[in-house]
Amino acid sequence: MSRSLPFDPTEYKFAPIIKYDGEWRVFDFTKGYDPGKIREITWGIGRYDEKRLGMYVAPHYKNSRNIHIGIDFWTPAEEPVYVFYDGEVAYFRDNSREGDYGPTIITKHHLNGTSLFALHGHLSRESLAGLEEGQPVKKGQQIAMVGTKDENGGWEPHLHFQLSVEDPGQADMPGVVARKIAKQHLKNTLIRV
Repeated sequence: MSRSLPFDPTEYKFAPIIKYDGEWRVFDFTKGYDPGKIREITWGIGRYDEKRLGMYVAPHYKNSRNIHIGIDFWTPAEEPVYVFYDGEVAYFRDNSREGDYGPTIITKHHLNGTSLFALHGHLSRESLAGLEEGQPVKKGQQIAMVGTKDENGGWEPHLHFQLSVEDPGQADMPGVVARKIAKQHLKNTLIRV
């Protein structure tokens, strides 16, 4: 089944959220999470709708949440993060539990009358300084920096980026879900399911 988008993405020109001219390695976490390999490669993509084994072990994952419903950009810490389209800051906070997002910013964008929410997770704490809900953001504007392992929930440095047509109401969205509810969450992210 696929969800029909409420707008035609080819009618828009989006800015990159991470700028890198080199080759991106696509990581496969279906067989496990190897932080050493991530540090060795540095620049990589973590896949969407991927069942990741042995990666989400913090108590709030309840031993059942392992379907990844965002895109990960594995980069060096302090790599700039940019806004993909004009909008505003909707929510922000430090989700500081071990294994969580750490500093998180959600922006809100309007495309053809549809509200679209973008989560930027695993940021630096400095990224939250001076933010206000409703603050305008412009396409291509630097909004944050990728956080270190000490501040981003304990992960190797990366940006978790996720889109949703549902307003999360807070600076959080489930980025990893249990298989039994994954289908509904995947529909809300505007990607084919």
